[in-house]
Amino acid sequence: MWPGLVGKGPDGEPPIDLDTMLNLTAAAEVDGVRFDGVDLFLSLPHTDIDSSDDELATLADKLNAKGLRAGSLVAPVWPPTGGGSAMGNDDERARFLTQVKKACVIGNKLRDLGVRKYGVIRIDSAAGVDEWAKDPAANTKKIAQTFREAGAIAEGFGERLAAEGEICWGGMHSWRRNVELLEQVGMPKTVGFQADMAHTMLFTMGFNAPEDRLLPNGFDWSQSDALAAAYRKMAEALRPWTFDFHVAQNDGTVKGSGSHDKTGRHCLATDPNGRLDIVRDAGAWMRDDDGAVTRQFAHICWDGCMFPNSVMLDRKTWNDILRVMIAVRSAHGWE
Repeated sequence: MWPGLVGKGPDGEPPIDLDTMLNLTAAAEVDGVRFDGVDLFLSLPHTDIDSSDDELATLADKLNAKGLRAGSLVAPVWPPTGGGSAMGNDDERARFLTQVKKACVIGNKLRDLGVRKYGVIRIDSAAGVDEWAKDPAANTKKIAQTFREAGAIAEGFGERLAAEGEICWGGMHSWRRNVELLEQVGMPKTVGFQADMAHTMLFTMGFNAPEDRLLPNGFDWSQSDALAAAYRKMAEALRPWTFDFHVAQNDGTVKGSGSHDKTGRHCLATDPNGRLDIVRDAGAWMRDDDGAVTRQFAHICWDGCMFPNSVMLDRKTWNDILRVMIAVRSAHGWE
């Protein structure tokens, strides 16, 4: 659901309300196949992190009425949504942890309501790269401490936390820094990685971390095999930590809109400028080094943040996305 909110608002286009996003999801159909569910953003104007039991029951009724389940939940850990930096002062870190706990409570209540049988709580460092770079070692250590405390909270609710690596999040802005952070956290069964195909592709290009780039400057994008090899190398380092996955496409550029800093530019699955072979490159995450299906994900999600509203409201957009997700499931899924 977060493509209806991320990059929207006062500094961008108006948000797309939850009911509209649910209607668009439920209306998509390809050869009789529909979306199974939605991942939810626990922030207004979608789902209030302080939702009452009655409000959550109403949400569950809406999902049931459309034949949808709730999967992963985004904890609003950022300062503008009531959270705080994971490497901030005691007050900021406390706000971060409070938002994680509230998200876990909602996750449990949605399970009790029968609409959530799988999924994780999604987090990130809620910190900028420039601020992190002032003291990389100390700031990574502090983020790891916050994530460990958040992991302990999640364990108490039977939840797992997936930290989404993007070039805009301090300490998570490169594949190597993500591995370093998760190793310091040291809770592989509880605190892991959320891999978004569009965001992680930028890791191979060294945005915000040129020392970790895997593709040369001026890379010739016609060298599809070279891209696939670099992408696999990056995924191999992060795959052992990965238990949530976003199907997405990227044209090799960055984008920011609204209040969201520049990050991986999601583009349509059918975009001729898309650099990834989506089905092939999804296998870098969904299969191990020997090519066996990993079975690490109970569901796969699509992400297309910062798409123009006109694109989001076009029914063809949703069918095109569903079609490529079916192809990914057929190639790498399991029952």
